[in-house]
Amino acid sequence: MPEPVFREAVIDLGAIAANVRALRALVGTEHLIAVVKANAYGHGAVAAARAALAGGADWLGTADIAEALELREAGIEAPILAWLHAPGETFATAIDAGIDVGLSSLDQLEQVARTAGAARRPARVQLKLDTGLSRNGFPRADWESALARAAELGLGREVDVVGLFTHVSNATIEDDSEALRRFDEGIALARELGIEPDLVHAAASAAAIRQPESRYTAVRLGISIYGLSPFPAQASAADLGLRPAMTLRGRVAAVKRVAAGTRVSYDYTYECEKDTTLALVPLGYAEGVPRAASNRARVAIAGATHPVAGRIAMDQFVVDVGDAPVAVGDEVVLFGDGALGVPTAEDWAEAAGTINYEIVTRVGGRVARSYRGLEP
Repeated sequence: MPEPVFREAVIDLGAIAANVRALRALVGTEHLIAVVKANAYGHGAVAAARAALAGGADWLGTADIAEALELREAGIEAPILAWLHAPGETFATAIDAGIDVGLSSLDQLEQVARTAGAARRPARVQLKLDTGLSRNGFPRADWESALARAAELGLGREVDVVGLFTHVSNATIEDDSEALRRFDEGIALARELGIEPDLVHAAASAAAIRQPESRYTAVRLGISIYGLSPFPAQASAADLGLRPAMTLRGRVAAVKRVAAGTRVSYDYTYECEKDTTLALVPLGYAEGVPRAASNRARVAIAGATHPVAGRIAMDQFVVDVGDAPVAVGDEVVLFGDGALGVPTAEDWAEAAGTINYEIVTRVGGRVARSYRGLEP
Protein backbone atom coordinates (compact mmCIF):
# COMPACT_ATOMS: atom_id res chain seq x y z
CA MET A 1 0.00 0.00 0.00
CA PRO A 2 1.46 3.41 -0.98
CA GLU A 3 2.25 5.83 1.80
CA PRO A 4 -0.19 8.75 2.15
CA VAL A 5 0.90 11.93 0.38
CA PHE A 6 1.04 14.88 2.71
CA ARG A 7 3.26 17.15 0.63
CA GLU A 8 2.01 17.66 -2.92
CA ALA A 9 2.28 20.09 -5.79
CA VAL A 10 -0.73 19.61 -8.04
CA ILE A 11 0.08 20.76 -11.57
CA ASP A 12 -2.74 21.66 -13.94
CA LEU A 13 -1.29 20.84 -17.35
CA GLY A 14 -4.47 22.08 -18.99
CA ALA A 15 -3.73 25.50 -17.51
CA ILE A 16 -0.23 25.49 -19.03
CA ALA A 17 -1.61 24.59 -22.45
CA ALA A 18 -4.34 27.25 -22.17
CA ASN A 19 -1.85 29.90 -21.07
CA VAL A 20 0.37 29.13 -24.06
CA ARG A 21 -2.59 29.38 -26.43
CA ALA A 22 -3.62 32.74 -24.97
CA LEU A 23 -0.08 34.12 -25.08
CA ARG A 24 0.52 32.89 -28.61
CA ALA A 25 -2.62 34.73 -29.73
CA LEU A 26 -1.41 37.87 -27.96
CA VAL A 27 2.15 38.02 -29.23
CA GLY A 28 1.50 36.77 -32.77
CA THR A 29 5.09 35.72 -33.44
CA GLU A 30 6.04 32.98 -35.87
CA HIS A 31 7.73 31.02 -33.10
CA LEU A 32 7.09 30.61 -29.36
CA ILE A 33 9.81 29.17 -27.14
CA ALA A 34 8.39 27.63 -23.95
CA VAL A 35 11.05 27.88 -21.27
CA VAL A 36 11.18 24.74 -19.13
CA LYS A 37 14.50 25.28 -17.37
CA ALA A 38 14.87 24.54 -13.64
CA ASN A 39 12.40 21.65 -13.84
CA ALA A 40 9.93 23.96 -15.59
CA TYR A 41 10.06 26.49 -12.75
CA GLY A 42 9.29 23.64 -10.35
CA HIS A 43 6.34 22.27 -12.35
CA GLY A 44 8.08 19.22 -13.87
CA ALA A 45 10.06 19.67 -17.08
CA VAL A 46 8.84 16.78 -19.22
CA ALA A 47 5.15 17.13 -18.35
CA ALA A 48 5.22 20.92 -18.69
CA ALA A 49 7.05 20.72 -22.01
CA ARG A 50 4.43 18.39 -23.45
CA ALA A 51 1.63 20.64 -22.19
CA ALA A 52 3.27 23.73 -23.71
CA LEU A 53 3.69 21.99 -27.05
CA ALA A 54 0.04 20.92 -26.90
CA GLY A 55 -0.86 24.58 -26.37
CA GLY A 56 1.01 25.71 -29.48
CA ALA A 57 4.64 26.27 -28.50
CA ASP A 58 6.94 25.13 -31.29
CA TRP A 59 10.26 25.43 -29.43
CA LEU A 60 11.49 24.61 -25.93
CA GLY A 61 14.15 26.44 -23.96
CA THR A 62 16.45 25.15 -21.20
CA ALA A 63 19.33 26.70 -19.35
CA ASP A 64 21.78 23.86 -19.91
CA ILE A 65 22.35 20.87 -22.12
CA ALA A 66 21.60 18.32 -19.38
CA GLU A 67 18.08 19.76 -19.06
CA ALA A 68 17.64 19.53 -22.83
CA LEU A 69 18.85 15.92 -22.86
CA GLU A 70 16.25 15.02 -20.23
CA LEU A 71 13.57 16.11 -22.70
CA ARG A 72 15.14 14.17 -25.55
CA GLU A 73 15.40 11.05 -23.38
CA ALA A 74 11.67 11.37 -22.65
CA GLY A 75 10.98 11.20 -26.39
CA ILE A 76 10.36 14.91 -27.01
CA GLU A 77 11.51 15.73 -30.54
CA ALA A 78 10.63 19.45 -30.71
CA PRO A 79 13.47 21.93 -31.30
CA ILE A 80 15.28 22.84 -28.08
CA LEU A 81 17.63 25.71 -27.29
CA ALA A 82 20.10 25.49 -24.36
CA TRP A 83 22.13 28.61 -23.61
CA LEU A 84 24.22 28.34 -20.42
CA HIS A 85 27.29 26.11 -20.55
CA ALA A 86 29.99 24.91 -18.17
CA PRO A 87 33.61 25.86 -18.85
CA GLY A 88 35.16 23.23 -21.08
CA GLU A 89 31.87 22.06 -22.58
CA THR A 90 32.54 20.18 -25.83
CA PHE A 91 28.91 20.32 -27.08
CA ALA A 92 29.19 16.77 -28.44
CA THR A 93 26.04 15.47 -26.74
CA ALA A 94 24.06 18.51 -27.88
CA ILE A 95 25.14 18.06 -31.49
CA ASP A 96 24.32 14.34 -31.37
CA ALA A 97 20.86 15.07 -29.95
CA GLY A 98 20.06 17.87 -32.39
CA ILE A 99 19.94 20.50 -29.65
CA ASP A 100 20.55 24.15 -30.52
CA VAL A 101 23.27 25.72 -28.38
CA GLY A 102 23.23 29.37 -27.46
CA LEU A 103 26.75 30.75 -27.67
CA SER A 104 28.16 33.75 -25.81
CA SER A 105 31.89 33.78 -26.54
CA LEU A 106 34.40 33.21 -29.31
CA ASP A 107 35.86 30.31 -27.31
CA GLN A 108 32.47 28.57 -27.29
CA LEU A 109 32.04 29.22 -31.01
CA GLU A 110 35.44 27.73 -31.83
CA GLN A 111 34.86 24.72 -29.57
CA VAL A 112 31.49 23.88 -31.05
CA ALA A 113 32.97 24.22 -34.55
CA ARG A 114 35.80 21.81 -33.69
CA THR A 115 33.37 19.28 -32.27
CA ALA A 116 31.07 19.59 -35.26
CA GLY A 117 33.97 19.19 -37.66
CA ALA A 118 35.09 16.01 -35.93
CA ALA A 119 31.52 14.69 -36.00
CA ARG A 120 31.15 15.66 -39.68
CA ARG A 121 27.81 17.31 -39.05
CA PRO A 122 27.04 21.00 -38.55
CA ALA A 123 26.17 22.27 -35.09
CA ARG A 124 22.99 24.26 -34.76
CA VAL A 125 23.88 27.48 -32.93
CA GLN A 126 22.17 30.63 -31.80
CA LEU A 127 24.37 33.63 -31.00
CA LYS A 128 23.56 35.74 -27.97
CA LEU A 129 24.44 39.44 -28.02
CA ASP A 130 24.87 41.30 -24.74
CA THR A 131 22.85 44.49 -25.18
CA GLY A 132 23.18 45.78 -21.64
CA LEU A 133 22.24 43.08 -19.13
CA SER A 134 25.96 42.31 -18.60
CA ARG A 135 25.49 38.59 -18.10
CA ASN A 136 26.29 36.02 -20.79
CA GLY A 137 26.33 37.08 -24.43
CA PHE A 138 28.98 38.44 -26.81
CA PRO A 139 30.07 41.89 -25.58
CA ARG A 140 29.66 44.74 -28.06
CA ALA A 141 33.40 44.86 -28.71
CA ASP A 142 33.28 41.27 -30.04
CA TRP A 143 30.21 41.49 -32.25
CA GLU A 144 32.00 42.11 -35.54
CA SER A 145 34.63 39.42 -35.04
CA ALA A 146 32.16 36.87 -33.65
CA LEU A 147 29.58 37.36 -36.38
CA ALA A 148 32.24 37.32 -39.09
CA ARG A 149 33.68 34.10 -37.71
CA ALA A 150 30.22 32.54 -37.43
CA ALA A 151 29.53 33.45 -41.06
CA GLU A 152 32.85 31.90 -42.09
CA LEU A 153 32.11 28.70 -40.15
CA GLY A 154 28.66 28.62 -41.71
CA LEU A 155 30.17 28.63 -45.17
CA GLY A 156 32.40 25.74 -44.10
CA ARG A 157 29.34 23.91 -42.74
CA GLU A 158 30.80 23.53 -39.25
CA VAL A 159 27.91 25.54 -37.86
CA ASP A 160 24.40 26.48 -38.89
CA VAL A 161 23.45 29.85 -37.37
CA VAL A 162 19.78 29.26 -36.62
CA GLY A 163 19.17 32.19 -34.30
CA LEU A 164 20.26 35.52 -32.90
CA PHE A 165 19.08 36.59 -29.47
CA THR A 166 19.47 38.85 -26.45
CA HIS A 167 17.79 39.44 -23.09
CA VAL A 168 16.40 42.72 -21.78
CA SER A 169 16.47 43.92 -18.19
CA ASN A 170 12.76 44.55 -17.45
CA ALA A 171 13.96 47.61 -15.51
CA THR A 172 11.94 50.20 -17.44
CA ILE A 173 10.38 50.42 -20.90
CA GLU A 174 13.01 53.05 -21.75
CA ASP A 175 15.89 50.79 -20.69
CA ASP A 176 14.51 47.90 -22.68
CA SER A 177 13.93 50.11 -25.73
CA GLU A 178 17.60 51.10 -25.64
CA ALA A 179 18.62 47.43 -25.43
CA LEU A 180 16.40 46.65 -28.41
CA ARG A 181 17.99 49.51 -30.36
CA ARG A 182 21.40 47.95 -29.73
CA PHE A 183 20.05 44.54 -30.71
CA ASP A 184 18.77 45.98 -33.99
CA GLU A 185 22.32 47.14 -34.68
CA GLY A 186 23.54 43.61 -34.11
CA ILE A 187 20.86 42.14 -36.39
CA ALA A 188 21.82 44.60 -39.14
CA LEU A 189 25.50 43.73 -38.75
CA ALA A 190 24.73 40.01 -38.94
CA ARG A 191 22.78 40.51 -42.14
CA GLU A 192 25.62 42.53 -43.68
CA LEU A 193 27.82 39.51 -43.04
CA GLY A 194 25.35 37.12 -44.65
CA ILE A 195 23.71 35.71 -41.51
CA GLU A 196 19.93 35.44 -41.88
CA PRO A 197 18.69 33.50 -38.84
CA ASP A 198 15.21 32.04 -38.65
CA LEU A 199 14.86 32.85 -34.95
CA VAL A 200 15.42 36.39 -33.71
CA HIS A 201 14.36 36.85 -30.12
CA ALA A 202 14.79 39.27 -27.23
CA ALA A 203 11.62 39.08 -25.14
CA ALA A 204 10.89 36.93 -22.14
CA SER A 205 7.41 37.10 -20.59
CA ALA A 206 7.42 40.72 -19.38
CA ALA A 207 8.65 42.30 -22.59
CA ALA A 208 6.62 39.95 -24.78
CA ILE A 209 3.41 41.03 -23.07
CA ARG A 210 3.95 44.77 -22.69
CA GLN A 211 6.45 45.75 -25.40
CA PRO A 212 5.36 44.64 -28.91
CA GLU A 213 8.54 45.86 -30.61
CA SER A 214 10.50 43.25 -28.63
CA ARG A 215 8.79 40.28 -30.27
CA TYR A 216 10.76 39.87 -33.53
CA THR A 217 10.24 36.34 -34.92
CA ALA A 218 10.09 34.54 -31.55
CA VAL A 219 9.55 35.09 -27.83
CA ARG A 220 10.82 33.07 -24.86
CA LEU A 221 8.02 32.58 -22.36
CA GLY A 222 8.69 31.21 -18.90
CA ILE A 223 6.79 32.45 -15.85
CA SER A 224 3.70 33.45 -17.84
CA ILE A 225 3.05 29.97 -19.26
CA TYR A 226 2.79 28.72 -15.68
CA GLY A 227 0.01 31.23 -15.08
CA LEU A 228 1.94 33.80 -13.06
CA SER A 229 2.35 37.47 -13.88
CA PRO A 230 5.86 38.75 -14.66
CA PHE A 231 4.85 42.12 -13.17
CA PRO A 232 2.22 41.41 -10.49
CA ALA A 233 2.35 44.95 -9.06
CA GLN A 234 0.99 46.24 -12.37
CA ALA A 235 -1.16 43.33 -13.56
CA SER A 236 -2.23 40.11 -11.89
CA ALA A 237 -2.37 36.73 -13.59
CA ALA A 238 -6.15 37.13 -13.84
CA ASP A 239 -5.71 40.56 -15.44
CA LEU A 240 -3.55 38.91 -18.09
CA GLY A 241 -6.00 36.06 -18.67
CA LEU A 242 -3.64 33.48 -17.18
CA ARG A 243 -4.44 30.59 -14.84
CA PRO A 244 -1.88 29.49 -12.22
CA ALA A 245 -0.84 25.90 -12.85
CA MET A 246 0.61 24.94 -9.46
CA THR A 247 -1.23 24.34 -6.21
CA LEU A 248 1.05 23.54 -3.26
CA ARG A 249 -0.76 21.70 -0.53
CA GLY A 250 -0.27 19.50 2.50
CA ARG A 251 -2.25 17.89 5.30
CA VAL A 252 -2.64 18.88 8.91
CA ALA A 253 -0.39 16.52 10.90
CA ALA A 254 -1.31 17.56 14.43
CA VAL A 255 -3.78 19.82 16.25
CA LYS A 256 -3.55 21.16 19.78
CA ARG A 257 -5.54 23.59 21.87
CA VAL A 258 -3.33 26.08 23.75
CA ALA A 259 -3.79 28.89 26.25
CA ALA A 260 -3.27 32.59 25.72
CA GLY A 261 0.40 33.47 26.04
CA THR A 262 1.64 30.24 24.49
CA ARG A 263 4.75 30.88 22.41
CA VAL A 264 5.38 29.06 19.17
CA SER A 265 8.33 27.59 17.25
CA TYR A 266 12.01 28.58 17.20
CA ASP A 267 13.02 31.84 18.90
CA TYR A 268 9.45 32.31 20.20
CA THR A 269 8.71 35.00 17.64
CA TYR A 270 4.96 34.35 17.92
CA GLU A 271 2.84 34.49 21.07
CA CYS A 272 -0.83 33.53 21.09
CA GLU A 273 -2.98 36.50 22.09
CA LYS A 274 -5.84 34.32 23.35
CA ASP A 275 -6.80 30.69 23.79
CA THR A 276 -6.53 29.18 20.35
CA THR A 277 -5.93 26.07 18.23
CA LEU A 278 -2.62 25.43 16.55
CA ALA A 279 -2.31 23.18 13.48
CA LEU A 280 0.97 21.62 12.39
CA VAL A 281 1.73 21.45 8.64
CA PRO A 282 4.54 19.09 7.56
CA LEU A 283 6.22 21.33 4.99
CA GLY A 284 9.21 23.56 5.63
CA TYR A 285 12.15 25.19 3.99
CA ALA A 286 13.42 21.75 2.91
CA GLU A 287 10.38 21.77 0.61
CA GLY A 288 11.12 25.33 -0.49
CA VAL A 289 8.67 27.06 1.85
CA PRO A 290 10.51 30.34 2.50
CA ARG A 291 11.58 30.87 6.11
CA ALA A 292 11.40 34.61 5.43
CA ALA A 293 7.61 34.29 5.27
CA SER A 294 7.44 33.29 8.97
CA ASN A 295 4.68 35.18 10.80
CA ARG A 296 3.65 36.81 7.52
CA ALA A 297 2.18 34.26 5.12
CA ARG A 298 -1.28 32.71 5.26
CA VAL A 299 -2.65 29.31 4.23
CA ALA A 300 -6.14 28.07 3.39
CA ILE A 301 -7.87 25.33 5.40
CA ALA A 302 -11.51 24.39 4.81
CA GLY A 303 -12.31 27.57 2.91
CA ALA A 304 -10.75 30.03 5.37
CA THR A 305 -7.26 31.52 5.55
CA HIS A 306 -5.11 31.48 8.66
CA PRO A 307 -1.71 32.95 9.55
CA VAL A 308 1.56 31.12 9.81
CA ALA A 309 2.50 31.31 13.49
CA GLY A 310 6.18 31.51 14.35
CA ARG A 311 9.28 30.43 12.49
CA ILE A 312 8.96 28.16 9.47
CA ALA A 313 11.30 25.26 10.21
CA MET A 314 13.07 22.78 7.95
CA ASP A 315 10.24 20.25 7.89
CA GLN A 316 7.18 21.98 9.35
CA PHE A 317 5.38 25.11 10.36
CA VAL A 318 2.48 26.01 12.64
CA VAL A 319 -0.77 27.76 11.76
CA ASP A 320 -2.96 29.64 14.24
CA VAL A 321 -6.51 28.62 13.28
CA GLY A 322 -8.29 30.28 16.20
CA ASP A 323 -11.54 28.49 16.98
CA ALA A 324 -11.95 26.94 13.53
CA PRO A 325 -12.84 23.20 13.64
CA VAL A 326 -9.61 21.93 12.07
CA ALA A 327 -8.70 18.24 12.31
CA VAL A 328 -5.73 16.02 11.52
CA GLY A 329 -5.79 15.14 7.84
CA ASP A 330 -7.47 18.35 6.68
CA GLU A 331 -6.08 19.77 3.45
CA VAL A 332 -3.88 22.85 3.74
CA VAL A 333 -3.33 24.96 0.60
CA LEU A 334 -0.24 27.13 0.79
CA PHE A 335 -0.81 28.73 -2.60
CA GLY A 336 -2.72 28.15 -5.81
CA ASP A 337 -5.25 29.94 -8.00
CA GLY A 338 -6.45 33.06 -6.23
CA ALA A 339 -9.75 32.83 -8.09
CA LEU A 340 -10.52 29.83 -5.88
CA GLY A 341 -10.11 31.86 -2.71
CA VAL A 342 -6.70 30.54 -1.68
CA PRO A 343 -3.43 32.43 -1.21
CA THR A 344 -1.32 32.87 -4.33
CA ALA A 345 2.35 32.52 -5.13
CA GLU A 346 2.39 36.32 -5.25
CA ASP A 347 1.03 36.45 -1.69
CA TRP A 348 3.84 34.21 -0.51
CA ALA A 349 6.38 36.22 -2.50
CA GLU A 350 5.23 39.42 -0.84
CA ALA A 351 5.40 37.77 2.58
CA ALA A 352 8.94 36.52 1.91
CA GLY A 353 10.21 39.68 0.20
CA THR A 354 10.88 37.93 -3.10
CA ILE A 355 9.22 37.24 -6.48
CA ASN A 356 6.69 34.66 -7.62
CA TYR A 357 9.33 33.02 -9.86
CA GLU A 358 11.28 31.98 -6.78
CA ILE A 359 8.27 30.72 -4.85
CA VAL A 360 7.32 28.07 -7.42
CA THR A 361 10.85 27.23 -8.60
CA ARG A 362 12.13 26.48 -5.11
CA VAL A 363 9.50 23.80 -4.36
CA GLY A 364 11.75 20.90 -3.39
CA GLY A 365 12.20 17.26 -4.23
CA ARG A 366 10.33 15.88 -1.20
CA VAL A 367 7.14 17.37 -2.63
CA ALA A 368 5.33 14.85 -4.83
CA ARG A 369 4.08 16.20 -8.16
CA SER A 370 0.73 15.09 -9.47
CA TYR A 371 -0.76 16.11 -12.80
CA ARG A 372 -4.21 16.79 -14.12
CA GLY A 373 -5.83 18.34 -17.16
CA LEU A 374 -3.69 16.52 -19.76
CA GLU A 375 -1.66 13.35 -19.94
CA PRO A 376 1.78 14.12 -18.40
